[in-house]
Amino acid sequence: MESVDTRTIRIGTRKSQLALVQTYWVKAELEKHFPHINFEVEKMSTQGDKILDVALAKIGDKGLFTKELEVGMLNNDTDFAVHSLKDLPTNLPEGLMLGCITKRVDPADALVVNEKHKDKQLDTLPEGAVIGTSSLRRLAQLRYHFPHLSFKDVRGNVNTRLAKLDAGEYDAIILAVAGLQRLNMRDRIHQVIPGDISLHAVGQGALGIECRAGDTEILKVLKVLEDADSRDRALAERSFLRELEGGCQVPIGVNTSIEGDNLTLVGMVASLDGKQLVKDTVAGNRTDAEQLGKDLANKLRSMGAGDILAEIFAQIERN
Repeated sequence: MESVDTRTIRIGTRKSQLALVQTYWVKAELEKHFPHINFEVEKMSTQGDKILDVALAKIGDKGLFTKELEVGMLNNDTDFAVHSLKDLPTNLPEGLMLGCITKRVDPADALVVNEKHKDKQLDTLPEGAVIGTSSLRRLAQLRYHFPHLSFKDVRGNVNTRLAKLDAGEYDAIILAVAGLQRLNMRDRIHQVIPGDISLHAVGQGALGIECRAGDTEILKVLKVLEDADSRDRALAERSFLRELEGGCQVPIGVNTSIEGDNLTLVGMVASLDGKQLVKDTVAGNRTDAEQLGKDLANKLRSMGAGDILAEIFAQIERN
């Protein structure tokens, strides 16, 4: 590592509180392994951070939270960028690659309730209770299981969303367990939503570190943070999503597990109204992670997933 010992390595990140917590965690971990390297954080605003009054699905979100960070790397202003893996598109710009996937924390979704519902769970909330979510994946699955609830878009960072909830604009909101944990807000997790109710987003709970393709020095540095189980699970999930041509604002959910060399991938596609939901499972050797993702995508397509997605894309276009 002599060649990087004397240089400064610049880390790109969004300015949101959660992004900064994640980035400074990566910086601290790398400094433990490479105490002689100087790591600096470069904060940037992305389009997704700036447009807060429009539903994500309507502005087309491939790269919505990543593009400016990617330009920074391609211009050599930064050396790598830290993302929530679920925000990172499955097809990266030419010249960039996914250099590392960190150890995943709980990928589940969390129910966070207004104080007046503190004795309730998802299945006991009253009819018409207003649930806030900006995720079509969460929306479609919850509509499927709880058609008596009402749903309303909610944007902004975690603190903004919680403030709206506490002010009474919503009866409950859905957030990622991982984000609340990383922000030391575990006390706000009222219920961890079971996977049979809400399959999580592709990559949720893991960090994806993106860098320039072929930058061997940076890749050597990043590899100390790689977690093999999280990597193989995420590769299967991202392959599944890529094969279905879905951005993160499409109702596609997953769950993965690894036992020894065996990887199990569950996937689902649902219609926006929650009336149609197709779901299936594949399993195989973890070394075939990406093929397993393709196999599951083809399985769901044969069950009608393609038609469901085509209708969703048409709806989004019309809106």
